[in-house]
Amino acid sequence: MRTQIAIIGAGPSGLLLGQLLHQAGIDNVVVERQTGDYVLGRIRAGVLEQVTMDLLARAGVDARAKAEGLPHHGIELLFQGARHRIDLHGLSGGKQVTVYGQTEVTRDLMEARTAAGLTTVYGAANVSLHDFDGSAPRVRYEKDGATHEIECDFIAGCDGYHGVSRASVPAQAIHLHEKVYPFGWLGVLADVPPVSDELIYCNTQRGFALCSMRSHTRSRYYVQVPLEERVENWSDEAFWNELRARLDPEARERLVTGPSLEKSIAPLRSFVAEPMRFGRLFLAGDAAHIVPPTGAKGLNLAAGDVGYLSEAFIRHYAERSTAALDRYSELCLRRVWKAERFSWWFTSLMHRFPAEGEFGQKIQEAELDYLVHSKAASTSLAENYVGLPMESF
Repeated sequence: MRTQIAIIGAGPSGLLLGQLLHQAGIDNVVVERQTGDYVLGRIRAGVLEQVTMDLLARAGVDARAKAEGLPHHGIELLFQGARHRIDLHGLSGGKQVTVYGQTEVTRDLMEARTAAGLTTVYGAANVSLHDFDGSAPRVRYEKDGATHEIECDFIAGCDGYHGVSRASVPAQAIHLHEKVYPFGWLGVLADVPPVSDELIYCNTQRGFALCSMRSHTRSRYYVQVPLEERVENWSDEAFWNELRARLDPEARERLVTGPSLEKSIAPLRSFVAEPMRFGRLFLAGDAAHIVPPTGAKGLNLAAGDVGYLSEAFIRHYAERSTAALDRYSELCLRRVWKAERFSWWFTSLMHRFPAEGEFGQKIQEAELDYLVHSKAASTSLAENYVGLPMESF
């Protein structure tokens, strides 16, 4: 098989890249080791920046996100038993975020790719990347008892943190930065109405909690738990009781509980791989960086990478120039590190760090008090939360 761009990974970043390239007339093939049903079964976040919404529009897959997504103009911070609203819209010059589940983004992209008749290989085993340091890269995989090979101009590694793309890079060519946090998020998805119209981020002596949603009838809630905690130890009743204990009286009164549709514990880490280009192999999304979910940056950073990468490929084929491809890693990493900083800061501000004790809790509360009463500090939070603009090549 021959194509211009071989895309590894059929998550939202790989599928979005494929759709943007297709819109520009650039041939591409997506290779995914899991089944389509498995990919759609992943439960992920769903707060989309305007940059991400704009890219979905460019790809022609924003109709349902615009129709069913929930525009949010603010968030609430709960500390010392009281809630304080951050006016994202007013402080950021009229920007907003849209609550729309990552699973739904993936579904929209899958359906668009199928409708366009584009090639996606699901269930590809033993995927391997070859000769990306030369002029004729290849992707090899096994399926239905046979070995297949794709010849291509470039490879886009969109296959996540545990994927083959980054693992294929020689260790001496890549620099890894990582911070692991001493806690995780126990999350529950339930078909119950949200406790509030906007997200509530909670800093309490019992630990962090987040009240989020996927729609007007489906909610997503999280509580901070120790890193060694096991999801089997948490019944639905135990989760709801713990969440209730971390909310203010009004939210406790409005909380509607129900059976969990999904329950899991996600560890928190910050991770960046530098650079993001190796010859004709380009990393994008979780293959290159991970952020704590506190700042809602994971999918949005991946979309930003894809925005840069698609434009670089389009310019390459239109202008026969490598100038944009040569700047891809630099532009992405500048944006990535700013998002890493914000996600680290917001995580450090909202979570309980056992080793910091009562002094650490008081420092957090002082910073939160300053944050909600300082327009400059609130503006900084709002600008970062709605998403920083993308630079041009």
